[in-house]
Amino acid sequence: MGRWPGIAAIVVAMLTSLGLASAQTEFPTKPVHIFVPYAAGGGVDILARTLGDVVSRQWGQTVVVENRPGAGGVVASQALIQAPPDGYALIVVASGHATNPFLYPKIPYDTFRDFTPISLLASSPNILLVRADSPFKNLSDVIAEAKAKPGSLSFAHAGTGTSTHLAGELLKVLAKIDIEAIPYKGGAPAINDLLGGQIPLSFNNGPESVGQIEAGTVRALAVTTAGRASFLPDVPSMSETVPGYDTEVWWGLIGPAGMPRDLVEKISRDFVAALKTDAVKERLAKLGASPIGSTPQAFDAKIHADYDKWGPIIQAAGIKAE
Repeated sequence: MGRWPGIAAIVVAMLTSLGLASAQTEFPTKPVHIFVPYAAGGGVDILARTLGDVVSRQWGQTVVVENRPGAGGVVASQALIQAPPDGYALIVVASGHATNPFLYPKIPYDTFRDFTPISLLASSPNILLVRADSPFKNLSDVIAEAKAKPGSLSFAHAGTGTSTHLAGELLKVLAKIDIEAIPYKGGAPAINDLLGGQIPLSFNNGPESVGQIEAGTVRALAVTTAGRASFLPDVPSMSETVPGYDTEVWWGLIGPAGMPRDLVEKISRDFVAALKTDAVKERLAKLGASPIGSTPQAFDAKIHADYDKWGPIIQAAGIKAE
């Protein structure tokens, strides 16, 4: 008789395991929420909504995009780690996810232990923008003005430690100029102030810039990648004026820690499939972003690589979140 409790426990465990496997296979059975750490209208928001529309049709379930801006993505990331690891709460992060530990001394989570990388989704160059009527016609004009009047110029960016912030800091270092970095809660608000004349320069990513460039309201002075961007072939790269300059922004999908491996792989496959659809590829091309769609393992390696690359630069520059 003593064996029966043990046998019963094994049977219960097997049935529970089968039930979980079945639930994961059927995922999702209710709406999935995707957090966006920045304001509506920015690059992360556009990408999340574009993919969410396609994936929701694949799943037959609503994908709800929730904008939770603040602290360079920390606010949304903290909300995610409090969610159950069942795939119904996810987040689309930008490159700053890898660098936040260097910016926030009391960050309320561990960048590696508290999250599950799912897929590296896409990348884009950042772009240095001015208003259409700006006196600056090219990057050389900006550098000349900054050297003639140190500290007189400022640039907008999507938040302390974001890729657009680091793009400006890299320009300051390599061009040996003094311009002030002004943080915003996302790229869209930064462009709004650029258009309003409150700030002379703004670093923004492709998805939030292309529409304004095509409308003629802003002018692109340079892209931040080493070579010119295919969607802006007439716009010089930074490296043509500042040798050695090269950086980009990437976006990826992440879940809370503890997600079952088969569930992670399913969600990854579904988003990679969405990135391969003509609708998404055409949308991203128009926005100046290149689809990637990696495995969870490759995305994890990318986060670690950027952590190792940018950490020493941020520390040497003394950049801290306010």
